[in-house]
Amino acid sequence: MDTMYSSLPLLILLSPLVGFFINAVVMPLKYKGFAKTSADTAGGIATFFIGLSFIMALMVFAKLMGSNSQNPSVMTYCYEWFNFGGLNIPFELRIDKLSGLLVMIITGIGTLIHLYSISYMHDEECVGRYFSYLNLFCFNMLLLVMGNNLPLLFFGWEGVGLCSYLLIGFWYTETEKANAGKKAFIVNRIGDLGFLIGMFLLFRELGTLSLTEINSMLHDSTVVARIAPSVTMICLSLFVGATGKSAQLPLYVWLPDAMSGPTPVSALIHAATMVTAGVYMIARLNPLFELSPLALSVIAHTGALTALFAGTIAIAQTDIKKVLAYSTVSQLGFMFLACGVGAYQTAVFHLMTHAFFKALLFLGSGSVIHACSGEQDMTKMGGLKKYLPHTHFTMLIGSLAISGIPFFSGFFSKDEILYSSIALPHGISYLFIVGVLTAALTAFYTGRMMSLTFYGNERMSHDVKHHLHESPALMTFPLYVLATLAALGGFLGVPHLMGDYLGHMPHFLSQWLEAVVPAHHLPLVGIKIPLHEGVVMVGSSVIAILFYWAGVTLFKRVLFVKDLVSGINPLHKVLENKYYVDELYGKIIVEPLRKISAFSADVLDKVFVDGAVNGLGRGVRRVGSGLRILQTGDLQTYGLMMLGGVLVIIFFIFKVLV
Repeated sequence: MDTMYSSLPLLILLSPLVGFFINAVVMPLKYKGFAKTSADTAGGIATFFIGLSFIMALMVFAKLMGSNSQNPSVMTYCYEWFNFGGLNIPFELRIDKLSGLLVMIITGIGTLIHLYSISYMHDEECVGRYFSYLNLFCFNMLLLVMGNNLPLLFFGWEGVGLCSYLLIGFWYTETEKANAGKKAFIVNRIGDLGFLIGMFLLFRELGTLSLTEINSMLHDSTVVARIAPSVTMICLSLFVGATGKSAQLPLYVWLPDAMSGPTPVSALIHAATMVTAGVYMIARLNPLFELSPLALSVIAHTGALTALFAGTIAIAQTDIKKVLAYSTVSQLGFMFLACGVGAYQTAVFHLMTHAFFKALLFLGSGSVIHACSGEQDMTKMGGLKKYLPHTHFTMLIGSLAISGIPFFSGFFSKDEILYSSIALPHGISYLFIVGVLTAALTAFYTGRMMSLTFYGNERMSHDVKHHLHESPALMTFPLYVLATLAALGGFLGVPHLMGDYLGHMPHFLSQWLEAVVPAHHLPLVGIKIPLHEGVVMVGSSVIAILFYWAGVTLFKRVLFVKDLVSGINPLHKVLENKYYVDELYGKIIVEPLRKISAFSADVLDKVFVDGAVNGLGRGVRRVGSGLRILQTGDLQTYGLMMLGGVLVIIFFIFKVLV
C-alpha cells in the first residue's frame, strides 16, 4: 500500500465543522439568537464550507488517480486519541479509493443540497440552526468514512444518528415531527448496541481495532483459523448495527417516519449518505465477512426480503415522500443482497447511482411540495407537468434511472445485482427471483408516482392551483446537476458484455475499487451460471419498461385507480397501512415498556425509592429533634457533659492499659 501523508483529509473533515461553529455559535452571539440570521447568510456560510470540502476532495481524488500504486491512500495522523489497557487508538484519517468515492458523494451531493436548502428553507424561522445541523451532519459522515479505526468510525456513526434526530425533529413544536426524531434516535440505538458488541468481540480476537490492521491480519491463515469459532457472531453483531443505520428488517421503521423533517434532509441523510453507512461498513470489512458464509447468507436474505417487503408497501402510498422513503428502504435491501452474495463492488456501485437518482427524486418532490403550498398527497395533484416543466423533466430522468430503464444509471447497477444473485448450486436462485420482482415493483410504483403527480387530470384545490409556480434557480440548478449524474453515472460501470460493443469501454468503477474491494462474487465460484448475462440484461430491461409504462398509464385516470383499489381493497388496505408493523411494535414493545415505566415511576420510584429516601430523612430529623434537648445554652451543663466525656475516655484508657 502506497501511503501519502497530507493534511487534506483533516481539512476536508474540519471545514464543515467550522461552518457549524459559525452558524451555531458566532452568528447567534452576534444577532442574539438564531431567529435573526437570514437563510441567505446562514445558507451561504454552510454551503461555502461544505463546498470547500468538495474542492479539497477533488484534490485528493486527483492524488489517488495520479498514483502509480495499486492501492494508494492519503493519510493524516493527528494525535494519540486513546491508549489504555493495550488498546491504542490514534486519531487517524485515511482516504483510499473506497472512502474517496464516499467522500466525493458526501461533499458533492451535500453541497448541492445545501445550495437547494437556501431557497427551500428561505421563509422558515431559525434557519441558522438548520444549516448548523447540516454542516455537523456532514462532519460526522466524513469522520465515519475517513476514520481509520472502528472507534472513529463509530464516533461518526453515532454523530450522524444524533444529527438525524436533530434534523428530523427540526420542527419540534409539532408533536408528530418531534416523535419521528425520537423514534429515529431510539431505533438506531438498538442497532448500535449490536455494532458495539461486534467491535468488542473483534478486539478480543485480534487485539486491534485499526481497519488497516484488521484487513491485513485477515490474510494470515493462522489468524483466520484462530477467529473462526467467533467470526459469525462478530459479523452478525456488526450487521445488526447495519440494519439500524441502513433501515433493514426489522429496524427499518424509523426511516419512513423520518420524512417528517424538511425535504432536503431526506435527500441528504435518508437517500445519499447516512443510510448507506451499513453498506460501506460491510464493504470496508469484506475480508472479515468473507470468512462467514452463514453471516453472508443472513445478509443476502435480509436484504432480499427487505427489498420486496418495502417495494410492496410503496405501491399503495399516496404521500409522495412516503413512496420515496419505502423506495429507499427497498433499494438499500438491493445493496445488502449484493453484499450477501459477495458482490461488494456492485453494492458500492448501486450505492453511488442510488445517491444520484434518489437525491434527485427527493429534491424534485420538495420542488413539487414547494409549488403545491406544502401539499404531499399525490391524489390531490395531477397535471403538474405544464406548471413545473423543469421539475418534471429532471424527476422524469430520476424515475427512469431508479426504474432501471436502459441506459440510465440504475440500469447498470441493478443489472449487476441481479446477475450476481443468479447462481446458486440448485439452478436459478430464488434470491434472483425476489430481485426481479422487486425491480418490477420499483418500476411500477415509480411510474405510478410520476403519473399521479405530473400527468392525467388536475386534482388540485383552487388555492393550490392559483399559487402554482416553478421553483427558483437555486432549487432547479441542483436538480439538473443530479439529473445529469443520474443519466450518465452508470457509464462508470458498464458491464463487460456491453463494454465490448462500445469499443472495449472499461468498467471504471471495478478497476478503481479492485485493490480495496475485490470483484469476488462468492456464489459464482465453480458454479455454471444458468443464464447468460445478456439474457438477464435484456429480460430485466423489458420488465422495467413494461412495468414503468403500466404504472404511468394505469394511474392517469383517477377513476381507474378507484376501481382498481376497490377490486383488491383488503390487500390494498394492508399495504396502505404498511402491514401494520408499527401497530404491532406498539402493542408488543412500546406499550409494555410504557406500562413498565409507569409502574416503575408510580410504584417502585414513589413507594420504595422515595419511601426509603424520605424515611431516612424523617429518621434523621427525629434523631436531631431528640438531641436538641441537650442544646440548653447553659455553660454549666456543657461543662458537666465535657467532664463526663473526659471521665469516660480515662476509663477506657485505664481498661486498655490494665
